[in-house]
Order: sequence, then structure tokens, then C-alpha cells
Amino acid sequence: MTSKEIREVFLSFFRDKSHHIVPSAPVVVKDDPTLMFTNAGMNQFKEVFLGEVAAKYSRVTDTQRCLRVSGKHNDLEEVGIDTYHHTLFEMLGNWSFGDYFKKEAISWAWELLTEVYKLDKDRLYVTIFEGDGQEGLERDTEAYGLWKSHVPEDRILLGNKKDNFWEMGETGPCGPCSEIHYDMRTAEERSAVRGQDLVNADDP
Repeated sequence: MTSKEIREVFLSFFRDKSHHIVPSAPVVVKDDPTLMFTNAGMNQFKEVFLGEVAAKYSRVTDTQRCLRVSGKHNDLEEVGIDTYHHTLFEMLGNWSFGDYFKKEAISWAWELLTEVYKLDKDRLYVTIFEGDGQEGLERDTEAYGLWKSHVPEDRILLGNKKDNFWEMGETGPCGPCSEIHYDMRTAEERSAVRGQDLVNADDP
């Protein structure tokens, strides 16, 4: 599939799930003095997350052009070192404002990847937040339980706060997150090293 086809299929999938399609925000942020460039899909919804404005729609989908810049998660330094951090990138997003939550998000993500994009289920691994005792954060057992209906338990992996706890700043919206990883290696490589051992281990 071309990038255009991937984008169109994504937006169409979530439109059929009653999401309103919104355009990408400008890469250069116009009305927020705290942010020079758009660096995440959530940027254009910042005021909604902070409770400063009401959401126009309870379900939204978009494709957002982003510029990798320094910040709390400074992965600008990774550009050019590995094969998967790029300066300019695009985020495809589906957003719920007071509507659905983890159950639907997980189910639809799996449906989109395996039934629509036709990715091999046996090459997919998922991660959930393992918890952080020092900060009083519990393991995301809800996500773990939901993933079990889609993925064998040996491919549901635990991730630390760096990898599986989403936050953009010292204050503001935050919480545990899941990621889905795809094993692109050859059959020979996969038989030599388990995919579980390479997730979140800086392996391309």
C-alpha cells in the first residue's frame, strides 16, 4: 500500500466508526506560545484536554504532520542514528472525548491492523504499563485483560514508565498506554531470537 492508501483507509475505517474527520493542524503552531512546532497529534486538541474548551465532536479522527523537536521526550537526538526516528513524520489518530475508552480503542486497533491492513497476527506484540511503585502507579491490568481476547499472553509484554506511560509535561493529562509492535525480521532471524526479547530494546 502507498502512504496515501494507508492514510485513506485509516480515516475511512474510523469514519465508519462514527468519527468526524478533522484536518491536520499546521506544523508551525500559530496560537500557542508554549509550542513552536506541532510535535504530536494531540496538539490541536490541547485546549480540550485541559478543559478550556468543549469538544465539538465526541469522536474524531485525523492525520497529523509532526516535526520531531526537543522537549520532555527528547528523541530529536535519535534522528539519523537509528532507522525509525525521522525529523518530519505523520501521526494517524482516533480520539474520544468523553465517549469510548480502552475496550473500543484496543478492539478497533486490532481490527484495523489484522483485518483491514492484513498484518500477520503472529508478528504482532503488545505492551502495557507495568506500574511504578516509587511513583505509586499501578500496573494497567485493565488493558492486559482486554488484550488477552486478541493476543496470546506470551505476546503481552510489560513496559516501564518511559515506554508505556504517556505524558507531555510535568503537569497535565497523562496515563498508562499500550503499544503494538510488528516484527519485520526474516523467518531465520525470528527463529534465532524471540520477538519478545527485542520489543522496546532499540531494535529496528
